[in-house]
Amino acid sequence: MADCGCGRSPTGQCIGWHALSEEEYHQKLKEHQEKTEQDDAADE
Repeated sequence: MADCGCGRSPTGQCIGWHALSEEEYHQKLKEHQEKTEQDDAADE
């Protein structure tokens, strides 16, 4: 994957979020944060 140039990717790698509307971006970001929190809790 290429580095993210738009600054939207939470991973730093381009995942196609540059094409999302502002509303879609915020929804995807919220989903990503929730999944990350769940993954972190599962690792404990």
